Amino acid sequence: MKITNVTCQLIPPRWSLVRIETDEGIVGYGEPTLEGHARTAITCVRENAPLLIGQDPCRIEHLWQSLYRGSFYRGGPILCSALSGIEQALWDILGKFHGVPVYQLLGGACRDRIRMYRGVGGSTPEAAAAAALAVKEQGFDCLKTGAADAGVRLVDTPRVVDDAVERIAAMREAVGRDFDIAIDCHGRFSPAMALRFCDAVVDLAPMFVEEPILPENIDALARLTRKARVPIATGERLFTKWSFREVLEKCDLAVVQPDLSHAGGISECKKIAALAESWYAALAPHCPLGPVALAASLQVDACCPNFLVQEHTADALGRGYLKQPLVIENGHIALPTGPGLGIELDEEAIAAMPEHDWLTPQLRHADGSVADW
Repeated sequence: MKITNVTCQLIPPRWSLVRIETDEGIVGYGEPTLEGHARTAITCVRENAPLLIGQDPCRIEHLWQSLYRGSFYRGGPILCSALSGIEQALWDILGKFHGVPVYQLLGGACRDRIRMYRGVGGSTPEAAAAAALAVKEQGFDCLKTGAADAGVRLVDTPRVVDDAVERIAAMREAVGRDFDIAIDCHGRFSPAMALRFCDAVVDLAPMFVEEPILPENIDALARLTRKARVPIATGERLFTKWSFREVLEKCDLAVVQPDLSHAGGISECKKIAALAESWYAALAPHCPLGPVALAASLQVDACCPNFLVQEHTADALGRGYLKQPLVIENGHIALPTGPGLGIELDEEAIAAMPEHDWLTPQLRHADGSVADW
């Protein structure tokens, strides 16, 4: 079997697809989405397409090594997102070739179903409590909420932390203590503000506090994790096993969150999960993306013993994109049974979709200066 064609498409609201065709008629799909830079990532896929044409798509590890190591510059969000989408599509082809889900080729399932969490907001404690209770009534046993909806100064007022804590405390009271609440800081806190926040939510027993600071300075994160008294998670802005090795070695992480459309794809995230397992850290893949990225994540979730919970958006379940959208029942998705990534795209509907021009929203402080997103 040989690769004969590689094509890409931008699809709304902010996703991108790569389609890899073979001379045996098997087609694989991947999602090289890079939020705010989708056209750049697709260009990178197209630049690498000549290295794929004529190659055996079943040699996934070899092709990954060729695309990653064969050029002078390595890593980063653009190359790794393009590579991730390509690699997902190759696994989709291999699974379809053998007639089994990808996780069967990665050692088989470690669980019977895959735990999901729902993102929950609320501008007031009352609204947040109602939203959290609604999610619990839908059958979920965990949710994630944000800690800072606007920019935070390097040293900010107590009210910045107080407002977030009041909302999360209302959620905790509404759902009880047999329910998990994760908190996403989006890297918007400085180390000083992050420590203040982590101290303030100790009694609320969060499942984890995600990205309390940006991952650019691993030593700063290491100092924070040694002081924080809550489980810390990070990883959505890290790429490949090499970045995760450093953060696991230096930081007391409870959870790693590689993104299967950014960190290197299915194989790479399986390796990252194994690294985390050796440090007694859990796996919670980042995925605010589309149905192909979510389907790839589910394959890894199924076969990693240290899997904790899977992120998703409602759109990612695939209504309007998949012939059979994914279904969540009682906060879980059943193990995929279809070959490859286990999904079938509605190619006619997708072909008719307009391209998008989604850009990452910009945050500003009150004085007009740039705030960390």
